[in-house]
Amino acid sequence: MLVRPLSGAKPAFAFPAGAVDAQMHMYLPGYPALPGGPDLPAGSLPDADQYRAFMAWLGIDRVIITQGNAHQRDNGNLLACLDEMGDVARGVAVIDETTSESELDRLSAAGVVGVRIMDLPGGAVGLDALEAVDAKAASRGWMLAVQFDGNRILDHAPRLQALKSRWVFDHHGKFFAGAMPDGPEITALRQLMEGGRCWFKFAGVYESSRSGGPDYADVAAFSKVLTAHAPERIVWGSNWPHNLAKTQDTYPDDVALADTVLGWIGDEAALRQALVDNPEELFGLPAWQGSRT
Repeated sequence: MLVRPLSGAKPAFAFPAGAVDAQMHMYLPGYPALPGGPDLPAGSLPDADQYRAFMAWLGIDRVIITQGNAHQRDNGNLLACLDEMGDVARGVAVIDETTSESELDRLSAAGVVGVRIMDLPGGAVGLDALEAVDAKAASRGWMLAVQFDGNRILDHAPRLQALKSRWVFDHHGKFFAGAMPDGPEITALRQLMEGGRCWFKFAGVYESSRSGGPDYADVAAFSKVLTAHAPERIVWGSNWPHNLAKTQDTYPDDVALADTVLGWIGDEAALRQALVDNPEELFGLPAWQGSRT
């Protein structure tokens, strides 16, 4: 059975106080996978206790829990996770054009600060609902997490430019056919980032890299261009518990992955932006006032 490592050598650099993991999933008992989505992750359920150990290991203080595709449009597991994690956590839920104001109230009270669009197999709500979901998110001051095949960004750019909400392009853009640092896709993304509402998320690089690890050179090349161009628009997520990993030998080394990906960001000031300041702005989090013991 797959066993997730939750301790070991620390990352090569210390995460700053207030660091936010902007992309992960969590699962609690009593919430089975639903039709239309993937199965629950392999191994024991990646629950709050496991994730707290992971936070302590890497040096994470705050977390954004994203609704997993396994639960489709039922946010019950997400809300239970937010309740279990308390004030260190906020959530990204799934809604659609039919979601009522009373349901939005309930989600907001539970700690939801954003909603997701997942226009790939297994996703619950795709780009066909983008404008309707954006309108509801904007009315609440929420953000959007948007995921699609990045090689289609030129097709979608006018719609993305018109979004009213703050939004993040998920998972290194998922350029499945590759993207050159000076190519049209990255040029379009840079223009979206210049518009003031678009962020770019470093998370799950292994899901779209064509060259593969340990350096993921293809994704590294354009990610370095983007962080140099707009360091105030980069956020990072661990992508724990790595839902695509089904066996021990396919499970990523979390510390090596963090060291590699965060190494593309640059100096200490840019790292603090990506791990603290930028997610505070994107997700509407209060400025970090805590301290570590």
